[in-house]
Amino acid sequence: MTSGLWELVLKGVWVTVQLLVLSGLLATAVSFVVGVVRVHRLWIVRFLAGLYTEVFRGTSALVMIFWVFFVLPPAFGWQLVPLWAGTLALGLTYGAYGAEIVRGALAAVDPAQQEGGIALSFTPWQRMRLILLPQAVPEMIPPFSNLLVELLKGTALVSVMGMGDLAFSGNLVRLALQESAEIYTYILLIYFVIAFLLTRVMRGLEKKLKAQVGKAPRKRKSVLPEPAEIGGVR
Repeated sequence: MTSGLWELVLKGVWVTVQLLVLSGLLATAVSFVVGVVRVHRLWIVRFLAGLYTEVFRGTSALVMIFWVFFVLPPAFGWQLVPLWAGTLALGLTYGAYGAEIVRGALAAVDPAQQEGGIALSFTPWQRMRLILLPQAVPEMIPPFSNLLVELLKGTALVSVMGMGDLAFSGNLVRLALQESAEIYTYILLIYFVIAFLLTRVMRGLEKKLKAQVGKAPRKRKSVLPEPAEIGGVR
């Protein structure tokens, strides 16, 4: 490929990274807010949070992008730029999946921890902030890592709005060169590299958070004999 075409691809990578970061931040915020609300003591609050979760999990992310970009603006008399439309649609969609991760992690915390907070006269918010979340968050990291990888792959859907992300840029290069196999191989490799780096960062974050709550993985003790023990010599 020429330098101009590579520049087009790199611009697409930058747009994809921007969309991943922005929609990831929105999805994370939505996940924690809705996930915490899902365990609220009032049934109406739990019902509304559950309704949001079911609606956004049960609809297509592609259709949601179309709806946010083409249907929502005329209804309210304003227009979203493609980046913010994609961020909103993907963040709300994947945030619904993340909310279930948060709810499940909170429910998995030992009930005795909750009872201890009650015995200490902690308010519900204090129990959530000081007891439940510190223990639940490290357990959320692996499923959140998978969710972010899925979000990365979902960013390719914004190309339907004509947004110059990696998938859209790759298609333009393919049309210019009439070489599908080579171009899409490069695109696949770029997505893989981004996903690999993302999982490495999330794994490091998981180790750090688990170490803070005393759950750092222990080193396995070798079952092989020491050199001095071979042959019966100690």
